[in-house]
Order: sequence, then structure tokens, then C-alpha cells
Amino acid sequence: MRVHVVSDVHGNSEDLARAGNGADALLCLGDLVLFLDYADHSRGIFPDLFGRENADRIVELRTARRFAEAREFAARLWAGVDRGSAIEAAVRKQYAQMFAAFPDRTYATYGNVDMPQLWAEYARPGTRVLDGERVELGGLVFGFVGGGLRTPMRTPYEIDDETYAAKVEALGEVDVLCSHIPPEVPELCYDTVARRFERGSSALLGAIRRTRPRYALFGHVHQPLAQRMRIGVTECVNVGHFASSGAPWALEW
Repeated sequence: MRVHVVSDVHGNSEDLARAGNGADALLCLGDLVLFLDYADHSRGIFPDLFGRENADRIVELRTARRFAEAREFAARLWAGVDRGSAIEAAVRKQYAQMFAAFPDRTYATYGNVDMPQLWAEYARPGTRVLDGERVELGGLVFGFVGGGLRTPMRTPYEIDDETYAAKVEALGEVDVLCSHIPPEVPELCYDTVARRFERGSSALLGAIRRTRPRYALFGHVHQPLAQRMRIGVTECVNVGHFASSGAPWALEW
């Protein structure tokens, strides 16, 4: 059995359409939406609405962790614009492309920048969406936990720690633990380019130590200090920033 795993697709539908080639199934760990490309500020929903110069400024403020100033700056841009409608329309356009690119036998969960309430409209029969749920593939049990935890960035699908922990607990023992965010380990949470710690989950870390899955797979941190490390018997793997690499991570057994 061979599965390919992607995360942080962020609008890369062209490579996504090939990501399942040669695999029995494709796993997607979220973040299909591209709101703003921190490497190319001309790409994404924000620059499409407000232009490259304003995107440059918002990235500058967020990178400096001046989140209050970033929110004030963004609020001025959004004044007079129906923010919810504009974002939803743009996300719908991206989701139409992303879900059309998924091959049959895709198993997907949400990232922190996704809008879960829209997924059911775009997921085709060959795509199964899982969150706090399990599926058996080739004799192994895969558990999926979607979304991220609350941060000053206030991305669309951030939830409180208790709700997230309940989803992790609902999985029970699995062979492969799949999530968008990493377990709360500094080396797995630190982004070497953004030069900051992203939020990891203590509930995931606790489940790894308690239930000892073979693998813990995740994304979210685009340039991690450590791409993989072992916690007890569990191999923890950041499957990579698919938006830039265009290459899935492969698991065979």
C-alpha cells in the first residue's frame, strides 16, 4: 500500500492534480486557501482585493509581530467592503479548483485558513472529509484532526484548546495520527524563515505519548527547524509545504 500526503496546498491546484499519481490514496492535511503568499505578495485573495503595495505592508507588520497595527491597517482597507461576502466569493473560486484537482480516494481534513462550512459543497464522491474521525487503509487505522488553535493571526478555522483536545480524544488509538498542526514540540513548531513559533497542540503530544501511533503526520509550519523527529516509537513528520514544493510525501507499508 502506498499513500501520498500533502499539506498547505495554498492554491497550488496544478501540482495537486498530479499529487496522487502512483499512490493508492491521497491524504490532504488542509490549508487549501491562499489568502496571502508571504513569498510572493502579488498572489492571493488579499492582493487581488487591495493590491501588491498593501499586501507588502500587511506582511511587514505581521512579520514584525505588530498584530494590532496590522489589524488596524486591514480594518481601514476593509472599510466600506462587505468583508464576509468578498472573502467567501474568493474562497469559493479557489475551492472549485482545489476540489476538482483531488483524485479519487482522497481523504482530507481542514487547515487553519480553511472554511469548513463550504467543503461539503465542493467535495466530490471520491473525496472523504474527516475531522475527529478514523478510516482504515490497507490494514492501518488513520485518524484525522483538522483546524488550528487560537492565535493573534485570527485565521478562519482556529478553535479553542478544549474543543481541539476533544477531537483528538475521540480518535482513540490509531496507527497514523494525521493533523494540520504539529504536536507541541519546539523543534517541530519553529519556522526558521518567519523566525517564530507556530502553535502546536499539547493534546496531540499527549496522544502520541499515550497511544504510541506508528506515525504522526502534519504540516502548518512551512520551514520547520526539524522536519521529522521521533517521540518514543512514533515517527513525527512534517509532510512539507506543498504550495512551494509541489511534491507529496509518500508512506508505504
